[in-house]
Amino acid sequence: MSQKVDGIISSLSELESDIDSVNLSLVEMKKSLNSIAQKEIDSLLEQTKKMANSEAESMISEAKSKAESESQKITQDGETKVAEIQQKIDSNFNSAVDNAVSTILKS
Repeated sequence: MSQKVDGIISSLSELESDIDSVNLSLVEMKKSLNSIAQKEIDSLLEQTKKMANSEAESMISEAKSKAESESQKITQDGETKVAEIQQKIDSNFNSAVDNAVSTILKS
């Protein structure tokens, strides 16, 4: 019977040793998995930042282009109106001078 008890104790000791070994392996696997996951998170975060920067640059470029186009249109409209005003001044200048002279002479 002593041999059986010694055999059982030996088997239990080996089982405990195997369990400890498995636990150590699990700890190492968890560390490895955490490291891999963190690297993947960092990589995805970097990719996300690049995508966001690219999209922001695209939006800024598009807004700048639109603003420049609108600015050119406003400038053209302003120049057209200045030309129209100048033309009205030029066309009515003689009449204005005549009226001023007439008013002065009537006084």
